[in-house]
Amino acid sequence: MKSKILMYLFIFTVLLLIFQFVNSKNILDKYEADIVKVKAKLAESEKEVKALEDKNFELSYFDISGNEDALTYFEAEGYDTEQLIPVIIEGLYNMNDYEGDDHPIVPYVSMTDSKLLINKIKVLNHKWIIANFTDGEFWGEIFVSYEIDEENKLKYKLVEYLMYPTIN
Repeated sequence: MKSKILMYLFIFTVLLLIFQFVNSKNILDKYEADIVKVKAKLAESEKEVKALEDKNFELSYFDISGNEDALTYFEAEGYDTEQLIPVIIEGLYNMNDYEGDDHPIVPYVSMTDSKLLINKIKVLNHKWIIANFTDGEFWGEIFVSYEIDEENKLKYKLVEYLMYPTIN
């Protein structure tokens, strides 16, 4: 009787070990598959990040913040670019505060009940700015040159402009 109990105990132990082995192997296989998936996602994400970095470099190419020559120009003139660039942008935005129908720099008149407002500004370098404007329904862009005169006043000059046609 004792030998039967020992045999059943041995069989039970072997079955338990087999179960543990198979279960552990399944868990390890699942972890390995998950690791492969995570590595693939990581590689894909790294490719996306690289593509976005390249795109960001291309987008920032015509931007004063990435233009060392333009920044050096201002620094050589004695200006702190960290303070000057926001002042240049703010000067154009301040033109949105006008009376009447004529915007100080946008050469169009609003065709709606709203005022024409400069929406977005990008300082390209130490001489040029591009901006878009809208009256809420119609959109356009302006190309502006600017300079700082001897009295440290900003002067803006409209160089080119366009209004996008409406599509009905």
